[in-house]
Amino acid sequence: MKGPLFYSKILLFGEYGIIEDSKGLSIPYNFFNGALKIAEKPNLESEKSNNILADFCSYLKQFDELDLDLISFEKHINKGLYFDSSIPKGYGVGSSGALVAAIYDKYSNNKITVLENLTREKLLVLKSIFSKMESFFHGKSSGLDPLNSYLSIPILIKSKDDINVTGIPSQKLNGTGAVFLIDSGKTGSTAPMVSIFMEKMKSEGFRKMISTQFIKHTNLCVDSFLNGDVKNLFDNTKKLSKIVLDNFKPMIPDEFHDLWKKGIDSGSYFLKLCGSGGGGYILGFAPNIEQAKNDLKDYNLEVVYHF
Repeated sequence: MKGPLFYSKILLFGEYGIIEDSKGLSIPYNFFNGALKIAEKPNLESEKSNNILADFCSYLKQFDELDLDLISFEKHINKGLYFDSSIPKGYGVGSSGALVAAIYDKYSNNKITVLENLTREKLLVLKSIFSKMESFFHGKSSGLDPLNSYLSIPILIKSKDDINVTGIPSQKLNGTGAVFLIDSGKTGSTAPMVSIFMEKMKSEGFRKMISTQFIKHTNLCVDSFLNGDVKNLFDNTKKLSKIVLDNFKPMIPDEFHDLWKKGIDSGSYFLKLCGSGGGGYILGFAPNIEQAKNDLKDYNLEVVYHF
């Protein structure tokens, strides 16, 4: 058995904000992918994945409403089922989301498919199913990562109850501006980062900053990106980068604090969290990617979108 491929994703805008009903924009990132397979010759990696799937199957048994064929799932696990994935774990690009999407695709008894008319109601049903499934990995999940991986098309989040598939402006492959990823060199973990955020939300000052600054500029970034308004996009990304540096320091690896500030001060690049932070990838926006590469020559930049 070899299942279809499910891809990684990048949440361009909306990290933490979508918890508080900001807009968000998530796009597929086809550089990494994963598929369900039966191990013919089990190795350490496949056995580790197989054990995780066994625990996941046990967890899913509490949710009758998900309508999954767990008998077949368990049977395949006993035969050596594993998730063969190139998606790095703890990097903010949806490794568990792709796994959840693959399980739903293979074992749902009443599957909502990509081929049918995807109404907002169907998207919300999928998001709810994926939220329950992925909570096994993160303690609490919005369900957006598996949704993006399952559909493999950009998703616009307008609010918790208003999500749509969307189109994004075509890339200009010879454009000077770009979105890129920097490898922080260490993994992050979603649950503790979200716990820090929820603890910070108990402070009135932090809550006010989220509602009046963070969400405002997140929403403006989403609108500017979708409208192809590059000037306003970089203006608001710069402001968002500074807000994150000033208020989300625990989510930014220590060794990147100065680099983060240098980008804001020089205007060469603007860094932001990729997912929950704490490690993994850091997302960057550069008005001139060649200048940014020069200023970040000690780091490997992976360009994911050209303006």
